[in-house]
Amino acid sequence: MEDKKPIQANVNLNIESTPVLYADNVYWNVSPDGVILNFGQSIMGSGGVRIVSRVGMSREFVKRFIADLGKNLALTEGHGQTGKAKS
Repeated sequence: MEDKKPIQANVNLNIESTPVLYADNVYWNVSPDGVILNFGQSIMGSGGVRIVSRVGMSREFVKRFIADLGKNLALTEGHGQTGKAKS
Protein backbone atom coordinates (compact mmCIF):
# COMPACT_ATOMS: atom_id res chain seq x y z
CA MET A 1 0.00 0.00 0.00
CA GLU A 2 1.35 3.39 -0.95
CA ASP A 3 2.01 5.99 1.78
CA LYS A 4 -0.01 9.14 1.24
CA LYS A 5 1.47 12.45 2.29
CA PRO A 6 -0.84 15.16 3.63
CA ILE A 7 -1.95 17.64 1.00
CA GLN A 8 -0.80 21.16 1.77
CA ALA A 9 -3.45 23.80 1.07
CA ASN A 10 -3.69 27.51 1.59
CA VAL A 11 -6.90 28.08 3.54
CA ASN A 12 -8.50 31.50 3.37
CA LEU A 13 -10.71 32.05 6.44
CA ASN A 14 -12.42 35.36 7.08
CA ILE A 15 -13.41 35.17 10.76
CA GLU A 16 -15.67 38.20 10.33
CA SER A 17 -17.94 36.47 7.80
CA THR A 18 -17.48 32.80 8.79
CA PRO A 19 -19.03 32.22 12.21
CA VAL A 20 -18.53 29.13 14.35
CA LEU A 21 -21.90 27.44 14.79
CA TYR A 22 -22.15 25.41 18.00
CA ALA A 23 -23.89 22.06 17.68
CA ASP A 24 -24.85 19.56 20.38
CA ASN A 25 -26.84 17.29 18.07
CA VAL A 26 -26.15 15.67 14.73
CA TYR A 27 -28.52 13.74 12.49
CA TRP A 28 -27.39 12.04 9.32
CA ASN A 29 -28.86 10.66 6.13
CA VAL A 30 -26.81 8.00 4.36
CA SER A 31 -27.34 6.76 0.81
CA PRO A 32 -25.18 4.84 -1.65
CA ASP A 33 -24.18 8.21 -3.14
CA GLY A 34 -23.16 10.09 0.02
CA VAL A 35 -23.88 11.37 3.49
CA ILE A 36 -25.71 14.48 4.70
CA LEU A 37 -24.93 15.68 8.22
CA ASN A 38 -27.52 17.94 9.90
CA PHE A 39 -25.98 19.79 12.86
CA GLY A 40 -28.38 21.15 15.45
CA GLN A 41 -28.67 23.08 18.70
CA SER A 42 -30.98 22.06 21.52
CA ILE A 43 -33.73 24.62 22.16
CA MET A 44 -33.82 25.05 25.92
CA GLY A 45 -37.17 24.42 27.53
CA SER A 46 -38.86 23.07 24.43
CA GLY A 47 -37.21 19.70 23.92
CA GLY A 48 -36.73 20.67 20.28
CA VAL A 49 -33.66 20.99 18.08
CA ARG A 50 -32.87 23.78 15.61
CA ILE A 51 -30.75 22.73 12.61
CA VAL A 52 -27.97 25.32 12.19
CA SER A 53 -25.94 23.75 9.39
CA ARG A 54 -26.13 20.97 6.80
CA VAL A 55 -23.06 19.43 5.17
CA GLY A 56 -23.03 16.87 2.37
CA MET A 57 -20.03 14.61 1.67
CA SER A 58 -19.14 11.61 -0.44
CA ARG A 59 -18.94 8.28 1.37
CA GLU A 60 -15.18 8.12 0.66
CA PHE A 61 -14.58 11.56 2.15
CA VAL A 62 -16.61 10.71 5.28
CA LYS A 63 -14.46 7.62 5.84
CA ARG A 64 -11.24 9.68 5.60
CA PHE A 65 -12.75 12.45 7.73
CA ILE A 66 -13.72 10.06 10.54
CA ALA A 67 -10.30 8.35 10.52
CA ASP A 68 -8.38 11.65 10.49
CA LEU A 69 -10.60 13.23 13.15
CA GLY A 70 -10.11 10.22 15.43
CA LYS A 71 -6.32 10.41 15.02
CA ASN A 72 -6.30 14.15 15.65
CA LEU A 73 -8.45 13.85 18.77
CA ALA A 74 -6.12 11.17 20.14
CA LEU A 75 -3.01 13.24 19.38
CA THR A 76 -4.39 16.42 20.95
CA GLU A 77 -5.95 14.89 24.08
CA GLY A 78 -5.00 17.15 26.99
CA HIS A 79 -3.67 19.89 24.74
CA GLY A 80 -4.98 23.38 24.04
CA GLN A 81 -6.44 24.71 20.82
CA THR A 82 -3.05 25.12 19.13
CA GLY A 83 -1.83 21.64 20.08
CA LYS A 84 0.45 22.99 22.83
CA ALA A 85 0.22 21.37 26.24
CA LYS A 86 -1.91 23.26 28.76
CA SER A 87 0.01 24.82 31.64
